[in-house]
Amino acid sequence: MSGFDRDWLALREPVDVLARDADLLAAAVQSLESLSAPTVLDIGCGTGSTFRVLSSRLRKPAHFRLFDHDHRLLDEARRLHGDAVDLIQGDLNELEALPLAEVSLVTASALFDLCSEQFIRRFVAHVAERGISLYAALNYDGRMRWSKPHPLDEAVLASFNAHQLSDKGFGFSLGPRAWETLADCLGESGYTVRTAESPWTMAAEQRELQRLFLDGVVRAVYEYGQLDENEIRDWADFRRNMVDREGSLCEVGHQDILATC
Repeated sequence: MSGFDRDWLALREPVDVLARDADLLAAAVQSLESLSAPTVLDIGCGTGSTFRVLSSRLRKPAHFRLFDHDHRLLDEARRLHGDAVDLIQGDLNELEALPLAEVSLVTASALFDLCSEQFIRRFVAHVAERGISLYAALNYDGRMRWSKPHPLDEAVLASFNAHQLSDKGFGFSLGPRAWETLADCLGESGYTVRTAESPWTMAAEQRELQRLFLDGVVRAVYEYGQLDENEIRDWADFRRNMVDREGSLCEVGHQDILATC
């Protein structure tokens, strides 16, 4: 499943690219270049952002399969890349149906924080059994910092993080704790695991992206229902004013994981 708007994905892609840990990205590329005919499966691919990041850095060709539940995002990937990739629509919950034949590396971006512990353990067992490496980037780790503080920042963040634990399509999500569980499961399965921070930074000039991100935070906090609506409204008005009039910087914590066999 994906459930994300392609315009949102396009806006965040430059921020994603800059956030990725350079050393882990380079190591993922090197692992592919060490193989004679590498095949990559990108799960929850969206419009192909991870493909664009990896393929632009590879000095030798690799075969890419892009997998997503959302046909609209796959249609956009087809428009952007044509026959350069294989596009596959399917449900990630059906692990046995994943096209893993001859795959040497599975990739995912901003995915595993949406997943439950049960799903993560099933997924790791599935790829470990086949000896497939994993590059999982941009897993939300629960941190959020604005350049100008507000008294309700901590309360809003706590509500947002609690809301992240709801079911996103893969069972009740681990949210900010997912990356640690994923790394632990990979290590227990015999992988060599490396992790690195990949903080996601929205600068003052990225107003449209900040507005959309802020709308998502506010919506989640309202839905969680633990804060007074007037307080949420005051916090949101303050943040929107900072974005629209004064400019602000927002840093959102993420973690990258590279697990090799």
